[in-house]
Amino acid sequence: MGSLPRAKINDYYEQFKPVNVTFTKEVINVTGLLTEMVNLKCTSDFFPCVIYSTSFEGAQVVANNKSGIFERLRITNNALSIRFCFKIPATDEQIAFLVPAHFTSSALYGGSQDMSLFNLQFSQRPPDDLIEIMGRVLEANYYYTKCKNKLFAVGPDAYRKMRFINKDVLIAVGNATYGCLLREFAFGSMRFILKGAPQEILNKPAKIRLSFDEPQETLILDGSIAKFEAVINHPDVSVVTLALSDPVPLPYKARLCDYVTTLRLLTSKLSPDDEYTQPEEEASGIEPETTEEDTGAEGAAAEESADKLAT
Repeated sequence: MGSLPRAKINDYYEQFKPVNVTFTKEVINVTGLLTEMVNLKCTSDFFPCVIYSTSFEGAQVVANNKSGIFERLRITNNALSIRFCFKIPATDEQIAFLVPAHFTSSALYGGSQDMSLFNLQFSQRPPDDLIEIMGRVLEANYYYTKCKNKLFAVGPDAYRKMRFINKDVLIAVGNATYGCLLREFAFGSMRFILKGAPQEILNKPAKIRLSFDEPQETLILDGSIAKFEAVINHPDVSVVTLALSDPVPLPYKARLCDYVTTLRLLTSKLSPDDEYTQPEEEASGIEPETTEEDTGAEGAAAEESADKLAT
């Protein structure tokens, strides 16, 4: 891959080394893991397996304990390798590599007498490709935890780096659908301009639809309207905050993480006590419910933007 600087990969390794990631369907989709091409290599033989989880120190896999692998492990003194294979979603490039490991223990899996969960300890630091792929997932969850509701302004740079297909998105509240224009987003919330929506949508469940490229995907995010702010002198225009429901989809968290880590204040390694401050150049362009003098021009801009969404 090689898309990240070596220093960033080293940061991933040091910060997240012991943290396990379980390969749920969502994680498989985001990382592009090719599950059918993952296997164990012991002596010159390959044994099919299903990877259950991995960290940068080891992995857990499910394998058939009657395949003859235990006989091979006795020959190698429990040494083996695990073969990872990924398809990079943005490019469709396939990469595969072997990670040397040491078998430490096993236990029957899922009530089956044939399948066991194998615990493997890596014999050395894994390849940078694995650290980069899994580090992206780990960092997305880290930022989600540390700055869940810190808003970042939406501008041309954000649209480009997050690979938005359309700047205009749809939000459904009850039986009504509205066009809206994103102004700020966070890992756990969004703020956008809306036209024609009544204040009664406050606290109502809502869904927002976002479309992305590289890779192409459409995400439906669930949430509720947490805040409704009128724009002075523009009664048809409002600024609405959507609080996203847990669990927030990992693809959204990963895309937002890719963007915010490029911002000036997030380029260095973060510690658990770091404060997240929005850069001045990313400040929001709308401040609802201030003075008429302050909001006149901005409210007009909000209405003009909302006019483009009206149907």
